[in-house]
Amino acid sequence: MAAETGVIMLIYLDHALLEARAKATEETRPFTRVDLNAAIMVGAVERVRPKMMTVVAIMGGLMPILWAHGTGSEVMQRIAVPMIGGMVSSTVLTLVVIPAVYS
Repeated sequence: MAAETGVIMLIYLDHALLEARAKATEETRPFTRVDLNAAIMVGAVERVRPKMMTVVAIMGGLMPILWAHGTGSEVMQRIAVPMIGGMVSSTVLTLVVIPAVYS
């Protein structure tokens, strides 16, 4: 999941970068670091809502498994906890780390 959303984030960042470069070329000025940072911000912000919707939906489905009591719940809880942690770390990776490394 993290790899897929990371690739999509890179596609959005590349698209925003191409648009910023085209705009700078159209205005006959050099592409600067400020333009790069603005493009990264635009590309990253476009992915916040879809990523958060995905994370909330998956975590919403896992929370009942985490809080369940009954037959088989002990095994399922051991599966749900790492998945919830993975969703949190995937969110941080996609929305914070990838744009920072991209810059």
